[in-house]
Amino acid sequence: MNTTPTEKPLWDRSAADLAAGIRDKDFSATEVAQAFLGRIDEVNPSVNALVDLRPEEALAQAAQADRRTVAGEPLPPLHGVPVATKINTSLRGYASSHGVPAWADAIAPADAECLAGLRTAGANLMGRSNSPAFAVRWFTANDLYGTTLNPWDAGHTPGGSSGGAAAAVASGMVPIAQGNDIGGSIRFPAFCCGAVGLRPTVGLVSATEPGPDGSGEGFDAPLSFQTMAVHGPLGWTVDDVRLGLEAMMSADLTDPVGLPELPRLGEPGARPVRIAVVRDAGPTALHPTVSASLDDAAQRLAEAGYEVEEVELPLLGEAARLWSLLLYQELKTLPEVGLFGDDAVKTSLADSFTAAADIWGEQPTLETYIKGYARRGTLISRLQRYLGDDRLLLTPVCAEPPFEQDADLAGVERVRELLAAQWPMQAVPVLGFPAISVPTGVRGGLPSGVQLIGGRFRENLLLAAATEIEARTARVRPALSLDAAGNRAVPTGTRPGR
Repeated sequence: MNTTPTEKPLWDRSAADLAAGIRDKDFSATEVAQAFLGRIDEVNPSVNALVDLRPEEALAQAAQADRRTVAGEPLPPLHGVPVATKINTSLRGYASSHGVPAWADAIAPADAECLAGLRTAGANLMGRSNSPAFAVRWFTANDLYGTTLNPWDAGHTPGGSSGGAAAAVASGMVPIAQGNDIGGSIRFPAFCCGAVGLRPTVGLVSATEPGPDGSGEGFDAPLSFQTMAVHGPLGWTVDDVRLGLEAMMSADLTDPVGLPELPRLGEPGARPVRIAVVRDAGPTALHPTVSASLDDAAQRLAEAGYEVEEVELPLLGEAARLWSLLLYQELKTLPEVGLFGDDAVKTSLADSFTAAADIWGEQPTLETYIKGYARRGTLISRLQRYLGDDRLLLTPVCAEPPFEQDADLAGVERVRELLAAQWPMQAVPVLGFPAISVPTGVRGGLPSGVQLIGGRFRENLLLAAATEIEARTARVRPALSLDAAGNRAVPTGTRPGR
């Protein structure tokens, strides 16, 4: 299929447009796969977002999708749509490497439940997205696949741990990417790269992974992983994220927090929904560009008919402090990081533990840890009562713009600043509520954005409000420049690679 000069190329279209076009036979799934593989060839060498690429498999999946179209079979919602999956999530026949060289051959025998949902929905699972080793940094680099760069500015992080996913979406390599989030790993990369990223309510998307034999019996997940970690979608548009979430949702009682019957996303809800703007629940002042983004989003929501007011909500700051107790105490007990982690992840975690000791002491007691989980329940109840069925929170994503690349390796003082700035990322996992990161434009050459937080299983309200912000925001792709030889180049910083 040839496009006219006024048409968007296939790689720049939304997932919904692609699925509809394939369904209506405006173009084929093979043409879509070829367009995205061409885009990957063009820009991935500059940012190193996608790894373990197998073009022949992507084309084979597309050919199978085209056979179903020609046969007149019922077509699923993501029929032929390219979707990237993260290197720490099991995809049948691919390594679940976690970015660790020692696990480069740890081939998954079956799909994780969330990826099985995407496959059933018809997605063309194309490319694995890069992440830091063990997915525990807000930066994306590892000794197996190298460094992922921010497609806007290589001197700044693309976010982590789903930095490869966000960079791939923002630069047009896929319209949707799967990620996961225990401390901002979906929302922060979306913010850094100018994409949309949704962290769903805990339990809405299954976290079940197959064991080494495919049985589902494997890693004994720590309590913080069970109660805070979620899988969710990143996309270029809010509608892409909605489609990704609907595909990933699955009833799964083998998941310790899984649901027997999943609530559907449903209608947006009655209007006007109330918006509570929370600006300063954390320990550090907002950077002026972050504060301006918050003002812009509040104004756009008010224009859309929402009731907007500024509030004080210190429980978010308290939840963020709990995050550094509950998660870090458990990370200290996991031997894998010490045995297999790269120098960067070891340094980052060591300085993070030191920074957390400012709050909880060098060695918090078992009583402190138990009381922390008890307090968590109280904060969840308080926030749910406050939100009710008709209120959302509007917060920063981070108190700073996207961090400079490898800022967590600059010493413990800088790490203290990073942890303080990330209070909006830390509070949400502790509480288990859904949240979405939404772009609000570009400031100083870097993406800007805000976070919306909703009540449990109120993803429909989040998506509706995010759509209103998106509708009033000019969206542009990052311009990956050409060097003098005509090769794709990045504006600053170190080129990606091992």
